[in-house]
Amino acid sequence: RSDAKKMSRRAELKEALIDSSEDEIVEARRGTYTAPGAEGIAPDMTDAEAERLLAIHGFNELVEVKVHPLLKFLSYFNGPIPWLMEIATLISFVLYIFSTVTHQPDADPVTWIVLLILLLVNGVMGFKEEASAGSAIDALKKSLAPACRVRRNGRFIELASRLLVPGDVVIIKGGDIVPADCKLGPGEPMEVDQSALTGESLPATCFPGDVVYSGSIIKRGELHATVVATGAQTFFGKAAALVGSVQEIGHLQKVLRKIAFFLMIVGISLVVVLFAILMKVQNRPWSQALVSCLVLVVASIPIAMQVVTTATMAVGARNLATEKAIVARLAAIEELAGMTILCSDKTGTLTKNKLTLDTPTVFMGTEEECIFACALAAKWEGQDAIDGCLTAAVADQEHLFKHNQTKFIPFDPVSKRTEASITTPDGQKFRVSKGAPQVIAAMAHNASSIAEEVDEVIEAFGTRGFRAIGVARTDESDVWHFLGLVPLFDPPRDDTKDTIERAMAMGVEVKMITG
Repeated sequence: RSDAKKMSRRAELKEALIDSSEDEIVEARRGTYTAPGAEGIAPDMTDAEAERLLAIHGFNELVEVKVHPLLKFLSYFNGPIPWLMEIATLISFVLYIFSTVTHQPDADPVTWIVLLILLLVNGVMGFKEEASAGSAIDALKKSLAPACRVRRNGRFIELASRLLVPGDVVIIKGGDIVPADCKLGPGEPMEVDQSALTGESLPATCFPGDVVYSGSIIKRGELHATVVATGAQTFFGKAAALVGSVQEIGHLQKVLRKIAFFLMIVGISLVVVLFAILMKVQNRPWSQALVSCLVLVVASIPIAMQVVTTATMAVGARNLATEKAIVARLAAIEELAGMTILCSDKTGTLTKNKLTLDTPTVFMGTEEECIFACALAAKWEGQDAIDGCLTAAVADQEHLFKHNQTKFIPFDPVSKRTEASITTPDGQKFRVSKGAPQVIAAMAHNASSIAEEVDEVIEAFGTRGFRAIGVARTDESDVWHFLGLVPLFDPPRDDTKDTIERAMAMGVEVKMITG
């Protein structure tokens, strides 16, 4: 039935092309022609309506809170140690003014000037490094700004994805990154890679009417789709908002605050004791007692600690920049260095995000025959990741394509298998099928006798992280025979083993998080 629908669809398209007028051909070249199957999914969006919706929903991008540069600069003067330095600077400046006004010989501006310079050096250094990192990130974002094909004013145009609004009709096809959450229009199912959202390495099959999420990658198919959510309202945007809502003080800041508060308590206690001794026991003038206390306050402040810390992290940021790493926040360097547990994504991070065939478990015939039967049961045009992997695994490609697929039934969630009718070069005819192992095994003439062994092999594959595919073929009497189980897996990257071993040698425990 599926093949009959496809043949009917192709005939309609062919007839439509034959009957197309010259005006329609011109419209197609200009981008104003509506492709078959796209009609009726949404009205044409006008520029005026798009501007109105853009004012309501905002740009199709994640909202980033920008801090004014002046406030960012002043933030480097906020904290326990800067507070101590600022108090010491202020007291020193007041005493210098008092000594100058009263014409005391010990009036010396060096103390408060040095403290002020240290404060400014710390603030300028930290602000400069993070500002340059921010500029690099902004430049990277601009260079990666995505665009898409969207219908505006009755024609398709190239438009920046950030300008999309709900109700826009876009064209998404193989290789495209979905620009926003979109509802698929009429047509054939699509293969969509959602590994960035779910961690699942195999593409998901999405049917007309399904919603594909922003950030997903179209692996196979082409459809018109209607934008249903943009920016922070997308699935990805909501997830990013949850992550961004977590506010926590960094480990380095916690350590510095503990040191600063401890020194503040000790310094204030000693100042009180010293001031009392100087005033009550030694009967010193209050100005001299205050100067002596100031010396103690300045001595108790780790004046250089903040500057040295910032300078050290700035040097680290420069070194990381040579490794093409952008440090958006200097404190992140120390926090990464203090990491004890590393939680890593699997697909595309620890693995290559590329399906690979392992050694099959054969129930009948040879391993080569099992793989060859899988390739015969695969779709040869517009392949998905699984079909592409199985077809490429056949050593003799020329011999494979000498066979003729006279009929092909694609995979669907109900039957959970594909089936192909094959004619060999010498005229023999048979059928092959691949799919869910239990489904394929149940088709075999000896299903009851092999069921337990099939389950054991599937479980063994599962413990090794493999996904099993069952394969069967018919004989001359059209009786199904179960050939075996073909394991597929996403192989680790070449540097994964070395990276994990180095992390563990540094005392970092590695955890894998996957869908």
